[in-house]
Amino acid sequence: MTSRVPVLLSTSSVFPERTAAAFQLAAALGYDGVEVMVWTDAVSQDAGALRGLAEHYGVPVLSVHAPCLLVTQRVWSPDPWERLRRSAELAATLGAPTVVVHPPFTWQRDYARNFADGLAAIAADHPDLRFPVENMYPVRMAGRQFVPYVPGWDPTETGYDSYTLDLSHCAASHTDSLAMADRMGANLAHVHLGDGTGEGRDEHLVPGRGTQPCGELLSSLAGRGFTGSVAVEVTTRGAKSRAVREADLRESLAFARQHLGTPSPVDA
Repeated sequence: MTSRVPVLLSTSSVFPERTAAAFQLAAALGYDGVEVMVWTDAVSQDAGALRGLAEHYGVPVLSVHAPCLLVTQRVWSPDPWERLRRSAELAATLGAPTVVVHPPFTWQRDYARNFADGLAAIAADHPDLRFPVENMYPVRMAGRQFVPYVPGWDPTETGYDSYTLDLSHCAASHTDSLAMADRMGANLAHVHLGDGTGEGRDEHLVPGRGTQPCGELLSSLAGRGFTGSVAVEVTTRGAKSRAVREADLRESLAFARQHLGTPSPVDA
């Protein structure tokens, strides 16, 4: 049984294992699909390889995360518009309806200046795709705080056609995720499920292990008219073994299904 809201496994959740491992684990644990984080792993950039993995494991790609991280600034191209166009093409080829996008970095001046209009133009070229802009967070270092995004870390202050709500980022920005969801309103299109303690850094804990109202947020989605997907985006790089990583990802899926109102499938 699957939930009405698809629960996806982000390929970032298996790091330092690679993209292919996410498909294997998603299939073994019963996830509804995969969110591909496009990064330096060549498989994550290759539509043919990703289609092959999806077919082999019977797990579709339902979201593509554009290469917006610091470590992916030269994936495909140093031009952020080209990276976004390639992400859209990858999603369209794979039949994934969602392309997750971050706000521009402060040093991406040309990209930032035209971001809203350029994003709208790419969306117009791909009417079957949504490009939800993700909430980020201020960076705190040595007792000081700065915002590396333009015009800021909170996309609702600018206003976009669709949003990704990241609960771990809410914790890092000392923002209540329910309040953030309220601001996103009917334009909330995608959720990154992970928890945090509000210690000022991006933790991506297994949901339920931090202080964010993860369960309450998931339970509220039906009443919000939510028609998107929920991607589990948790950090397992500290896992001592594959078994520990698998247990964390199984727990995350069970948490999501419980609070979305659908019971977990019986373990095979």
